[in-house]
Amino acid sequence: MRIIFDRFKNGCKCALTFSYDDGNVADRRLVEIFNKYGMKATFHLNSARLGRDGSIKAEEVKKLYAGHEVSCHMVNHPHPTRIPFASVAAEIMNDRRALESACGYVVRGMSYPYGSHNEDVITVLRACGMEYSRTTRATEWFAPPDDFMYWHPTCHHRNPKLHELFDKFVTPNHHAPLQIMNVWGHSYEFDQSDNWHIIEDFCKYATGHDNVWYATNIEICDYINAVRRLAVSVDGDVVHNPSGVDVWATVNDECVKIPAGSTVSFRKDI
Repeated sequence: MRIIFDRFKNGCKCALTFSYDDGNVADRRLVEIFNKYGMKATFHLNSARLGRDGSIKAEEVKKLYAGHEVSCHMVNHPHPTRIPFASVAAEIMNDRRALESACGYVVRGMSYPYGSHNEDVITVLRACGMEYSRTTRATEWFAPPDDFMYWHPTCHHRNPKLHELFDKFVTPNHHAPLQIMNVWGHSYEFDQSDNWHIIEDFCKYATGHDNVWYATNIEICDYINAVRRLAVSVDGDVVHNPSGVDVWATVNDECVKIPAGSTVSFRKDI
């Protein structure tokens, strides 16, 4: 019996996600592009900016980002490592409260303003219900983070090797079976540089791959955590999935679904 947990949702081997900060009005055009090509993204918002000049309005959050994820970026975009812990907690909880009111669901993710973080800040984040937070340190790697509080993105959208990285990303890699490509940035950068073609060309290039799961940040986080919670028998032929997320695996070279809350046996004698 050979079980390998090397697949994402629906048996895909790779997961592509986008992560954009600040809630600029240019998000409207960016969302249109993502929707056109079937991409999924996470938008990290500073609730104090909602409704200000150049930013989206609170009343449009739910409709604009439907199908994507709304995530925290702290109320006022401070450096988390330069303010008291109590202020960090207040910035996160008040941002959550405002964003949850706007989008109508529980907000569980975040990106660090300025990429600023340390272990003490992360302790506060966990206490405030955050389950992941994205940094700004691009790695050009595809492996899932050991700890989603240190989720380093693969690259910024202006990386000149963007298409090359995608080609590498979708190439089978038996040494890193679960591949994640996380592209980050700010939508206003496309206006500033007049280079909207970069994201449009990339989405057109990346769309329609049967082996790619197009997902939000929290969907990927939830899936990887579900895989890590699987309980496997000593002989490797019984798997228990205690989570609320369906998981896929390769069993004797066949793609198999392990439903949420189920125990699946691959023993031929049962």
